[in-house]
Amino acid sequence: MLSITVPLTEGFNEATGEFVTMQSFDLQLEHSLVSLSKWESKFEKPFLGTDDKTSAETLAYIMAMVLSPGVPAEVFQHLSKDNVQAINVYINAAQTATTFKEIGPKRPVRDVITAEIIYYWMVTLNVPLYCEKWHLNRLLTLIKVINLKNQPKRKLGRREMMQHQRSLNAQRRESMGTKG
Repeated sequence: MLSITVPLTEGFNEATGEFVTMQSFDLQLEHSLVSLSKWESKFEKPFLGTDDKTSAETLAYIMAMVLSPGVPAEVFQHLSKDNVQAINVYINAAQTATTFKEIGPKRPVRDVITAEIIYYWMVTLNVPLYCEKWHLNRLLTLIKVINLKNQPKRKLGRREMMQHQRSLNAQRRESMGTKG
């Protein structure tokens, strides 16, 4: 969850010579499958697609992310550049320590990923429905991990098998103190 403070009015402090925030509003935001689903139901197009979003669509997604109750509409008109930057950093964050080692060339994604596709993956892989409120990148990482763990073990190629044998032989020679 991301918490940001949106400045609503600013004043000038003559004693310090600085602009200060006089009134602000605290927003709680969550980039999740729930917010993605809300946005897609409104715009009827995939959020995770390659198309650029208009400023109205981006603002609508920020509004779909809101968890805070009773947010006045004027709050969204006062989002600062720092607020928007913090939201973008939060959306693009991995939110997990899991990393993947890519083997071979990366294949382009051909399928359009929508909220319903992600829900399908969750149901198929028995991911609990409460995970729909997790950070979206964390949920997608969990789905990828489950897919990888459920795949049959990949057979080693001839080169990889020979390299593995060479490294095992080298370890054995070193531990036994022999030359071959």
